[in-house]
Amino acid sequence: MWDRLGALPVRIDSCEFERLSAQQTHDFERVTTRVRLVGEGVDGLGEDVSPFEGEADTLHVARPALPLAGDWTLESLCDRLAELDQWPVAPRWDVARRWRNWAFESAALDLALNQGGRALHEVLDRDPEPVRFVNSLGLGDPPTFEPIRRRLAHHPGLRFKLDAAPGWTPALIDEVAATGAVEIIDFKGQYGLETGELPALFAMYERVIAAFPDALLEDAHDLPEVAERLAPEAHRISYDAPIHSVADIDATPLPPRALNIKPCRVGDLRSLLDVYAACEARGLLTYGGGMGELDVGRGQIQLLASLFHPNGPNDVAPGGYNTDAPAAGLPPSPLPPDPAPTGFRRR
Repeated sequence: MWDRLGALPVRIDSCEFERLSAQQTHDFERVTTRVRLVGEGVDGLGEDVSPFEGEADTLHVARPALPLAGDWTLESLCDRLAELDQWPVAPRWDVARRWRNWAFESAALDLALNQGGRALHEVLDRDPEPVRFVNSLGLGDPPTFEPIRRRLAHHPGLRFKLDAAPGWTPALIDEVAATGAVEIIDFKGQYGLETGELPALFAMYERVIAAFPDALLEDAHDLPEVAERLAPEAHRISYDAPIHSVADIDATPLPPRALNIKPCRVGDLRSLLDVYAACEARGLLTYGGGMGELDVGRGQIQLLASLFHPNGPNDVAPGGYNTDAPAAGLPPSPLPPDPAPTGFRRR
């Protein structure tokens, strides 16, 4: 697949950055940067998801003058991007370098396809299919059933990916489980966060594993006591945060049955296609995820899901589901693939 994409010619005349923002749950203002590459009278769009806790290091503030103008193949352009310092202000976390590189590479792919008058699925010779999605959320602090209640009131068929927390009471767990709508439990155990009191953490695992017998168990803590509790659940172990490359699939603490593949976390097109191919060869359940995209980036991960894992519990819900009270008129799952006539984006 990379041979087909890498050979695409692309001409860049200029590069532009635009601040994007939206109000999300718990009064959180999400900020991202739209990357626009322009050439031959058309544009290619990507989205940098790296802005967090201030904007001094964002593309739309720093505006690096990268030497991208000229004629390239997509492969030679991606090779050049890997050589450039895309961060005039150093990132808070090294992984953000992958996020930003993805914004440039996805914009370059979109531009190359638009200049060639072709759509991504045509070049890859894969048919886009409707995308089944889940809504990913936490239940607040202190946790309550209300975030789920508000969503199910307008969207009774909605399915969920939930961030588990030791503060979940047995009564709350029973109420959530009774919905039958939870497909993934995310333990957030692979981010290096504080674990808190271990007895409470272990009790949470025991209650959650029992209450959600069909849910995937994502990013469990790498602790012997947790591995012992998960041993009978080997058929539903999943990972997200550690997955950047094919090599990472073999380095997870427990053998995965499923993987949450986030394109921006992988960070480049070539590696992403390698990960997709490896998952397919190994028979792993795959599903997609994002990092709070607000714009074209959300459509791009939805489009990739439609091509590579349309039937997984994809964490690619339309952005409106990420507000405190999602509106009644939001698109339901499955989401039509609806690729644009050309480029790497949905209509």
